[in-house]
Amino acid sequence: MLPFLVTLSFIVLGISQGALGQGSQSIPNTFPHAWPGQPNGTFSPEWQSYFEVTQKLPNITAPLSRSFAGNIPVNRAGHPNDTLFFWAFEKQGSNGTLTAPADANNTDPWIIWLQGGPGSSGMIALTTENGPIHVLANGTWVFNNFSWNHLADVIWVDQPVGTDARNRCFPRTGTGFSTADSTGYVPDEDQTGEDFLGFLSNIVKVFPSLATRPLFLTGESYAGTYIPYITKHLFQAQNPPVKLRKIAIGDGSLGSQATVEHLPVVNVIETYPALIGYDEDVFNYFREQEHLCGFDLNLTYPQNGHFPTLNLVRPTAHSALSQSLLDPMETRARSKSFQQLVSGKFAAAHAKRSLNTRAEFFERREESRQQWKRDLSGRANGTIDPFYGCFLLDELEDYAVNFTFPWSNGGFDVYDIPDATNPEPFLNASTFFNDNRTRAALHAPTSKDWIRNFNYPFGNVQDRSKGNQYGDPSVEPIAFLSDLATNASAANVSIVFYSGNDDSLVQHRGTEVIIQNMTFGGVQGFSRKPSTPWFDDSGNFAGIVHQERGLTYVLIAGAGHLIPEWKPAQALVFLREFVLGNNQTGTVSGTVVVGGENSTLANDYLPGGNEIFYGSSATQGTSTIPGATQAAWNSFIATATATHPPLANGNSASRQAAGSVLRGVIVALVVGCFA
Repeated sequence: MLPFLVTLSFIVLGISQGALGQGSQSIPNTFPHAWPGQPNGTFSPEWQSYFEVTQKLPNITAPLSRSFAGNIPVNRAGHPNDTLFFWAFEKQGSNGTLTAPADANNTDPWIIWLQGGPGSSGMIALTTENGPIHVLANGTWVFNNFSWNHLADVIWVDQPVGTDARNRCFPRTGTGFSTADSTGYVPDEDQTGEDFLGFLSNIVKVFPSLATRPLFLTGESYAGTYIPYITKHLFQAQNPPVKLRKIAIGDGSLGSQATVEHLPVVNVIETYPALIGYDEDVFNYFREQEHLCGFDLNLTYPQNGHFPTLNLVRPTAHSALSQSLLDPMETRARSKSFQQLVSGKFAAAHAKRSLNTRAEFFERREESRQQWKRDLSGRANGTIDPFYGCFLLDELEDYAVNFTFPWSNGGFDVYDIPDATNPEPFLNASTFFNDNRTRAALHAPTSKDWIRNFNYPFGNVQDRSKGNQYGDPSVEPIAFLSDLATNASAANVSIVFYSGNDDSLVQHRGTEVIIQNMTFGGVQGFSRKPSTPWFDDSGNFAGIVHQERGLTYVLIAGAGHLIPEWKPAQALVFLREFVLGNNQTGTVSGTVVVGGENSTLANDYLPGGNEIFYGSSATQGTSTIPGATQAAWNSFIATATATHPPLANGNSASRQAAGSVLRGVIVALVVGCFA
């Protein structure tokens, strides 16, 4: 049988990659480069002329806003080569905003952007999301009319220190241009916070106005872990180097892997039922698994009680499939070769089985899907799947890739559900950053090469058997978000959480669970369910917004994990209105909500689009869902959610049920692949 071959084949490779990552790689020693003209002595405004980007950048044909770039130390004792790389752009149309002298009356905002990973370069966002220049799949460059520096000075930063990886196969590769000696990598997020304060204390010596101007600290994905720790250390500092005004975290890793990745899977399906081919039996299966895993939490407004700690049940069956789930989903998803492997192994299985016609291929696949469903329907009450455990996002991905067109072409983008292109258009700025002309212009290190991502070696080792799925031993931010919110209120610092509705990796349901489980303004969670629409500058519906007691939550329609990439215009409006601005839409004021509440938006999910895009390296076709199919599904889902409401908070004995689930069927499918 064909199903699950493609994923298993990729997973086997993932295991070999993971094995290399368990401490066998040598940890690199990298250092900044002193380019001609570097001043002597401590940091001061004298360094502005050194950091200014004055040389022509390759393939950038028109003038940019004035910018500054280079490495700045984090002041960690005994580690002088621990530095963070930055590229700062002045506000579009301005001249001298970054180099202005210190002035307590200067209230011009400035923004810092941090990427996720852990181990992703901030230059990814600069060159593909919210920066002034964007690289295209063919390697050419265009200007971004929705760059965030249209509204303020923006600094993109590579961090933590030494965001770099060398190994015996690729001795000069690494993510970003930050540096660290081989024993200087951060052991945990508290050190990340301390390092970032050191960086800030130095950069404000170079650009003195930044010390008193309001700082808006922003980022996405694993920056949802970085930013709360950095903020905590800013609050703890006796004399913080900057004046923090607001933090804004997009699709953030604020909680456990169970909470942000796997708990929301039924919500993902409700948003895009095309993932399971609108199959009611498959939906009921995933809903039962959600229940057995304890993921069907009951969000109430106001919230009634705290949620229990979620245990991510690991697979009990020992197989290459189950072992692969120990690799982070994000690492699998961001692998350049993921779609190529899926497609290649899919084709290899096709050939091995001598499927002479396309019709026979699809017939075999449908037979396998029906067998998968028969095994489900033959169960008593069900147990947690021994091959997936509660790694439900992985199971959903595997189902779609094996059974559902167009994802069955081999492409599944956890960052953007409706993108089923295979391979995806790859936006990679490596050639640009590793050009010696770029290095010189940006005052970048010569001790390393730039790549987009790598697995960060916490504590100077690459060992994912410790800490979370990334090897980070730090407690998730949800553990101290309530205290952070209390301190934020006292310091007049606001908090913004925002999500892209088409993201499946860190889906908005997980963020909503975190909000309802934290206390801010002295009260737990939101008192009203988010249901207020907001609109872009063209008057089009852009998503949902809700604001209470210093916390803003924004859901952005049609955007994936990398929100400024997929919805640049809406992201800029969001930045202007809800981050830099003080738009009151969605604010609870007494018994009313500014902008009103729309009952059709008060569901647990916002329906996604009805078009799925596919093709090779570009969108070459669109799969559109027929209206009748959508209507039938809407009728089913209304009944299903009404007759099977979420459980009350808590893990009860009822979550343990008898019977078998897929016992033997996946083994049979996998073995059949190689028969």
